[in-house]
Amino acid sequence: MNNTDEKETTMNTTDKVANFAHETVDAVADASNHARAAFDEKSDQIINAEQQLLKNCQTYVRENPVTSLGLAVAGGFLLSRLLGR
Repeated sequence: MNNTDEKETTMNTTDKVANFAHETVDAVADASNHARAAFDEKSDQIINAEQQLLKNCQTYVRENPVTSLGLAVAGGFLLSRLLGR
């Protein structure tokens, strides 16, 4: 094998490694983008669930003010007992 053949082999190997590295980076970037999209979707779902829960609680309090007040007093009493120790 002469010097020119060794250079070509080295260049071919270098090109293969570089291409593999680029493909790997692209695959990681694609996976990262997919994970980000899934995270954004779940985040939106959680925000919507929180807003719906808040609406439900507000509706319950408006429709049952006395019961809501009783629950708030009982919850406050329990918290004071647990935290007062």
